[in-house]
Amino acid sequence: MLEPSQNNELPVIPGKRYFTIGEVSELCAVKPHVLRYWEQEFPQLKPVKRRGNRRYYQRQDVLTIRQIRALLYDQGFTIGGARQQMSEELPKTEESDYSDVLKKMISELEDVRRLLQS
Repeated sequence: MLEPSQNNELPVIPGKRYFTIGEVSELCAVKPHVLRYWEQEFPQLKPVKRRGNRRYYQRQDVLTIRQIRALLYDQGFTIGGARQQMSEELPKTEESDYSDVLKKMISELEDVRRLLQS
């Protein structure tokens, strides 16, 4: 993820649900045409497209773009190297997310079972 020193260089992400490509461009210090190119190169980056094919990015997309930017510009990865780095980090994140969801589900099901038994 981003190091704190790199985080300070970029503006704080506002608490909005969706961002336009222009807003993301400013938040990540990357030009809009670069963002469109990265969408083709990185499968993790999929903004919502609405009428007229307008792109709307969510907070997670902005964080992903910042991570890609750090890999390419700060750490010197190539596009292929950054793509590989991102794909290696993805399964670890998904596994922990699934684990957390499963633990919560089990806990809720045990609560339901206790209620039904009483």
